[in-house]
Amino acid sequence: MKMIIAIVQDQDANRLSQTLVKNKIQATKLSTTGGFLRSGNTTFMIGTEDEKVDSVLEIVKNSCKSRQQLVAPVSPMGGNADSYVPYPVEVEVGGATVFVLPIEQFHHF
Repeated sequence: MKMIIAIVQDQDANRLSQTLVKNKIQATKLSTTGGFLRSGNTTFMIGTEDEKVDSVLEIVKNSCKSRQQLVAPVSPMGGNADSYVPYPVEVEVGGATVFVLPIEQFHHF
């Protein structure tokens, strides 16, 4: 058994959630915040059998697309302003960061 932890941007979360439900894959959703852009993310925790890992990863890959977005930088509060850029910067957002972990035990009470 494996635990798949997929961190996706909020814009992709509904699409991924609907696709998981359509494919009868159970998941737990957690609201999270990214550390770099400080924007909303959703973290999906999916427990699955070893032989289903590749199909779940394919669903995540197809549901979560990266894209370019203009982001207004956050000004440093009391920190070093040497690297502060005062105008919006285009960055790549979206996609998914996925971890696949082995599970020693699984209990459902």
